[in-house]
Amino acid sequence: MTSLLASTQILIVIFHAVVGYSYTTNYITVPVDHFSYTNDDVFQLKYLTNNTFWDAKKGPIFFYTGNEAPIESFSKNTGFMWEISKEFRAMVVFAEHRYYGDSMPYGNDSFNDKKKLGYLTSQQAIADFVDVINHLREDSALNRRRPNPVIAFGGSYGGMLAAWLRMKYPAAVEGAIASSAPIWQFTGMTPCNDFHKVTSSVYRNTSVECAETISASWKAIDNVTETGDGKTWLTDNWRLCKPLKDKDDVQLLKNWASEVYVSLAVVNYPYEANFFAPLPANPIKEVCKPMINHAVDDRELLRSVFRGLSVYFNYTESAKCLDTESAYPDEIIKGWNYQACTEMIMPFCANGGEDDIFEAIPWDFESYADYCETQYDVRPNVDDVEKQYGGKNIDAASNIIFSNGLLDPWSSGGVLKSVSFTVRALLIPDAAHHLDLRASHRNDTESVVRARKTIKRWIKMWIHGYWLRK
Repeated sequence: MTSLLASTQILIVIFHAVVGYSYTTNYITVPVDHFSYTNDDVFQLKYLTNNTFWDAKKGPIFFYTGNEAPIESFSKNTGFMWEISKEFRAMVVFAEHRYYGDSMPYGNDSFNDKKKLGYLTSQQAIADFVDVINHLREDSALNRRRPNPVIAFGGSYGGMLAAWLRMKYPAAVEGAIASSAPIWQFTGMTPCNDFHKVTSSVYRNTSVECAETISASWKAIDNVTETGDGKTWLTDNWRLCKPLKDKDDVQLLKNWASEVYVSLAVVNYPYEANFFAPLPANPIKEVCKPMINHAVDDRELLRSVFRGLSVYFNYTESAKCLDTESAYPDEIIKGWNYQACTEMIMPFCANGGEDDIFEAIPWDFESYADYCETQYDVRPNVDDVEKQYGGKNIDAASNIIFSNGLLDPWSSGGVLKSVSFTVRALLIPDAAHHLDLRASHRNDTESVVRARKTIKRWIKMWIHGYWLRK
């Protein structure tokens, strides 16, 4: 993958669960195409439910809008919903996003051609969620619809979907908790380098020397790999699974390192967590420990960088070698790369130097569009999301909490100022990516604890207002 695509970040954050939650696995038949009368195909969409504490007469339905991964990952790592379900007497529901996990409209052939893959859109996914909600509200015994209010929850892309669900289908959900939802990370809404500036600030605030070392490492990699002997040296010293043979291999290595630095900022939590691999508490602090002298010679500098990166790929010291193909699993990027080539056009660039710690990478839409056309036979449209959901003009929306941790790179495209009395920005200064939706932990900071209390107050107000209107 070229340096151009290194700027296409993936939103997903998945962790292996520390605490298990019980649920029932269900399936509902939904249309492949909700918006025309030319395709009658249907498929089975997965959703998970738990009604242990549910008051079926008046209790709310807490509904997680699944994002770009199997839904079980989110059910196990959105502990906040589970924790408050008893207090609210709520049913807990996690709905899977089409084309991820088991919810494949055309089974193993879902990714085979442009026609089948074309139904992978946020609009179709949100319509799936509405069908699930309507189904949950059906009371076949009484032949009527249950009046229970529904509150949508989502983190990252799922947070975007939760907010858009409330905007597009306000009759389906009473309110939405949109955590770390970068609904403004699109063309003309946010400068393309803001994402990397936020990422860089986390490293600089942890250690200026660490940030300087990372900044210097890109040139050091180029210098060392100018010769065949240098490529061999870096292959051996970084324990690469595949030897560096040419400039494309070197670029792939730098792309991988860039992805890792971003990923570490996204999951910079105050306790141990698994992000495709085990990570220590405050992982950036640990990564920065060996990066203590950016002014040493190139090879010594790169040895220190490798020791830092090893915290990510080999914290348990069980990895045999470093695989630079991607910092993310194929099952996730398979669907997301297509979405990033259609409606999810998020411009990313890096300026390097004083602006950020990354190698300078411009945003070149035409080159990116050419890649998408070659890869998927589609050419992206930069204003599709704005047309569908209103861009920054969301004054007509209501009952949405946009929570953002300011240590999270994705906060750059988030709603950081309240839009109205009922569309609120909730800032969490010392939190990373949708930490507020994760389960409570003894190491949680006071600002995260306060944010969860604020979210609960708004949910109570929404539910109270809902019943007053009934």
